[in-house]
Amino acid sequence: MSQHRTSGNRTNDDRAIDELPEYAERVLDVAELIPPGRVMTYGDVAEWLGDGGPRQVGRVMALYGAAVPWWRVVRADGALLPGHELRALDHYREESTPLRGASRSAEGHLPRLDMKRARWDGVTGRAVADADADRDRGGGAHI
Repeated sequence: MSQHRTSGNRTNDDRAIDELPEYAERVLDVAELIPPGRVMTYGDVAEWLGDGGPRQVGRVMALYGAAVPWWRVVRADGALLPGHELRALDHYREESTPLRGASRSAEGHLPRLDMKRARWDGVTGRAVADADADRDRGGGAHI
C-alpha cells in the first residue's frame, strides 16, 4: 500500500509532518483494501488489525482519511457520516453500495447503509452475510 503518505498537517510549532504515525498508516491501508460497494465499521477495522478500537480508527479517519475511500469506513449503525452525508451518498450510489430507505423520522430523510448486505468480511470481497452463509456450509472466512 502507500508507504509514504503525508498528512499535510502542521504541528503546533508549525513543522510539517513528514509521515503518518504507523497505526494511522495501517488503518488507511485497510480502508484502501475495502472493495467498492462494501464497507467496514470502525470496530471491524480495529479487529482486522488486531490493535486499537473503534475510537482510535475513527480518530485516524477524521485526521487522515481524506487520502483514502473514507466513505467505506463507517459507523456500526449504518448512519451516514455527519457533515458528509451527501458526499458519501454520492459515492455509495456510484458504487452500488446497499442502502436501506430512510424512515420518515430519519433526519433529512437520508437512507442508511444496509449493513447486513454492505459489510465486508475483510477477506473475500463479499458481504459478511454472504460469507457467514458460506461458513455455515463449511467454507469462507470473516472477521
